Parts: sequence; C-alpha cells; structure tokens
Amino acid sequence: MAANEVDVFAHEEKRNLELGGHVGFDSLPDQLVSKSVAQGFCFNILCVGETGIGKSTLMNTLFNTTFENEEASHYQSEVQLRPQTYDLQESNVNLKLTTVHTVGFGDQINKEESYKPILEYIDAQFERFLEEELKIKRSLFNCHDTRIHICLYFIAPTGHSLKSLDLVTMKKLDSKVNIIPIIAKADTVSKSELDKLKIKIMSELVSNGVQIYQFPTEDEAVAEINTSMNTHLPFAVIGSVEEIKVGNKMVKARLYPWGSVQVENENHCDFVKLREMLLRVNMEDLREQTHTRHYELYRRCKLEEMGFKDTGLDSHSFSLQETYEAKRKEFLVDLQRKEDEMRQMFVNKVKETEAELKEKEKELHERFEQLKRMHQEEKKNLEEKRRELEEEMNAFNRRRVAAETLMGQALQGCSQQPFKKDKDKKNFFSLPSACSLTSGRNLN
Repeated sequence: MAANEVDVFAHEEKRNLELGGHVGFDSLPDQLVSKSVAQGFCFNILCVGETGIGKSTLMNTLFNTTFENEEASHYQSEVQLRPQTYDLQESNVNLKLTTVHTVGFGDQINKEESYKPILEYIDAQFERFLEEELKIKRSLFNCHDTRIHICLYFIAPTGHSLKSLDLVTMKKLDSKVNIIPIIAKADTVSKSELDKLKIKIMSELVSNGVQIYQFPTEDEAVAEINTSMNTHLPFAVIGSVEEIKVGNKMVKARLYPWGSVQVENENHCDFVKLREMLLRVNMEDLREQTHTRHYELYRRCKLEEMGFKDTGLDSHSFSLQETYEAKRKEFLVDLQRKEDEMRQMFVNKVKETEAELKEKEKELHERFEQLKRMHQEEKKNLEEKRRELEEEMNAFNRRRVAAETLMGQALQGCSQQPFKKDKDKKNFFSLPSACSLTSGRNLN
C-alpha cells in the first residue's frame, strides 16, 4: 500500500506558482560562485607522448610559468608515470594543478604493454576516490581529487599517419579519460603537409573506433565556438617559454636562422585554440565529464562486481544488508573452497615430496651399498697387498740375516789368519835363543 502511495506521489504533476515579491533564492548562483572560489578548484592533466616530444615545454607555455621537471632519458626499461602538483592563482581563483608525465613511453623495443601503466594509474585514482565515497565518515570536499580530467596525447609530426602504438593506446584510454590529440612540434612540417596529416589522423581515429573528446555544443553560449574548434582537431601546437622581440612587442616564439615561429600566432599554430578550449571555455565540462561519464562507468562496474544492483521497474526493492550478507556468504564459500583446494594441494605436495624423498633414500641406500662393496673390495685388495709386502719383508729379512752371517764369518776368518802369522813369526825369532841356551847347558 505504501509503495502505491509513493508511485502516486512520484507521478503527481508539478504545479507552477508565482511569487508575490522578491524572496532571495535568485542569489544561489552567486552563493555557489563564492563557495567555489573559496574552496578552490583542481584540474589534472595527463600528458602522453614519447620522450623529448615537448610535453614539459607545452605545459610551461600553457600556464605561463616554469614547472620543475626532471629531464628523462631514452633508456627507461618500462613506462613510469610521474605526477607533480602545484598551487596556482589567477586573480582571486586558486587552482590545484596536477600534471602527470609518462616517462619512457615508446622507448622500449617491445611496446605492446606500454599503455598498461597508464591504465593502472587512471584506475588507481578512480579507486582512491571510490574508497573515499564508501567511507562511513567521508570528506569529499576536502579530499584532493586526483582523477585525470584530460589526456593530451602528443602525436609525433614524423610520418604520414598514426603509429600502431598511438592507436592502441588511445583505444584503451578512450573509455577512461577525455582525450584531446595534438600534433607536437608542428613547426617541423609545412602547412600543407600539416593539413593532410590532420585529415589522415582523424580518418584513422574514426575508422578504428577511437572516441576522442568533442567540445560540447549543447550550451548556446559556447556552441558556435566549440563547433568550430571541433573541426580543427587535432590541434597542431608549438611550445616555447622564450620571448623575442617582434616589431615593438615581446612574444613567445621559436627563433630560427630563417625567421621565427610565434607560439600565440594562430597563423603559425593552434596553441591559442588549445589554450582557449582547454582552460577558458571547457575546463568545467572536462571535470564534469570525468565525474559523470568515466568515473561513473568505473564505479558501476566496481559495484556490480561487488554484487550491488539497481532496483528495476519489475524488481523488488534493493536491500544493502541483504546484498552484503549474500556477498559475505559467497565470499566465505569461495574462501572455504580455496582453503580446501590449498589443503588438498598441500597434501598432494606432501605426498609428492614423500615419494621423492623415498626415491632419493632408495638411491642413497643403493649408492651406500655400492660404496660399501667397493670399500670391502678395496680393503680385501689392501689386505692381500699387505700380506704380500709382509712376505717380501720376511724374505728380505732372511736374506739380510744370511748375508750378515756370511759377512761375519768372512770377517772372522780374515781376523784369525793374520794372528796365526804373527805367532809363527814370534816362534821363529825365539828359536836361536833357545838353541844358545841349550848349547850353554851342554858346555857346562
């Protein structure tokens, strides 16, 4: 019954009433302006392009200042995104500007995945804002919004068409961010070649289904200029912070031996058109498109992944608690399933490891038995050799004893023979004295 009453009130016609006098709510726009000026604004620019194509120089020229940027080399192993935030002020309007440069884009030999770090960065900023939205205690007004509002895609003026890397990257980015393609260093090609290149680039973008940002034409105040500017895409730009004297005034330009190219001269390049469309006319629309189109698409996909859905005309009312409980049960079931899979995987791994260990143990046992047999054989051989050596030593000792015996006998024989000779000599010399003694006795 209550639902029917709600439907009745929802379809009740609105009545227009006339005021009897001035009330004061016509000052709401002024209040919004005052509040917005007090809070300040943020604007985030993503510059995608090859190293050395002029991204930093164009940013310096756009905002008429010099940003601190480290010079990048051509030897980056992967694409890196380098965000830098600055606080700018013009009149009484404060702007928190964030410029994000793609360092190393297009410098790798394999460029197939050069766009992935860019997509991941854009999604990370969306995720950060979504997390802030889903908090119980939110502070969206004080939160620094880092979502990318515009992607300036720098196209090299060399060649006669887009590179495959350019097409693939822009195709991947067109559902994530507002893209404005620009031809960098437009002073390196002639005007006729530049016109042909613009036509070729737009033709390739359309044929490959790349959706670039179109300046809005719904607002009558800017419909005419935006319609005209849409025909000038992609913008051919030149960047320079150097000023030279042309006539009686100083202008930003690039000086060459044959003359100069003025940055803010619309006959020389489209820099003024880019600055007008980007900053003066359509900055708020870029911010709005980022929030209502790209972020909402990301948010819807994320919430659908989490199990949330909108209430249709023929469906029941949506309950956040029921969805949370259902998602929680689904998560617990999935967690239990993964736990069982991990447990079974662990058991299988343990069994495989046990089988491998048993196999290794068997191999080690066989190796041990083999080494044991080899050790016994070597021990047996050593014992035989030891016995042979002992027998040889015994035989040698016997021969030595025999030799020593023979040598002793020989030495003994030699010593006795000289003694006998000395005795005989002694007896010989004592013989005359004996004879004389005998003779003396006889005479007496």
